[in-house]
Amino acid sequence: MTERGREYGEGLYELCREENVQALPQLQMLMDCFKRQPNYIRLLSNQALPKTQRTSILDDTLHGQVHPYVLNFLKILCERGLLGEFENCVAAYRQRYNQDNAIVEARATTAAPLTEDERQKLLAKLQSMTGRQVELTQRVDPSMMGGVLLEMEGKRYDSTIRHRLESIRRAMVTNQ
Repeated sequence: MTERGREYGEGLYELCREENVQALPQLQMLMDCFKRQPNYIRLLSNQALPKTQRTSILDDTLHGQVHPYVLNFLKILCERGLLGEFENCVAAYRQRYNQDNAIVEARATTAAPLTEDERQKLLAKLQSMTGRQVELTQRVDPSMMGGVLLEMEGKRYDSTIRHRLESIRRAMVTNQ
């Protein structure tokens, strides 16, 4: 996350918190849309177009679709040539939101998708470990063979078969 992204994202968060506006779902939706439509951001970042025209494009496409604070935030980024920082702004916003709401993000990587029962058991375990609400995202990597690689609060918990086999290999090499 960049310093500029942190500054703008935290600024938006503070405004939304003070005004009791839930902007995170809209910010996430916009980030997903921008990733699917990178030409839209390129158009809005084109300095050859006057600022008024670029902000009008935002108005035309997003007015009534997102909260006015979110729309005005995008206009500010557009006017200042900072739309490339949007993802960093959302990350900073999410970080502050999670901090204030006792939420921890965790990512589980597995060889196959977790069943709903497995997901619920993992969530319960993580919530009891942290004492906080856990937002779990899942990623599938068939090369792992089995087990779970968990990333949470800057730490990695590796109980994958690959990791276990590597540990055995290291132990065998060391004992020779």
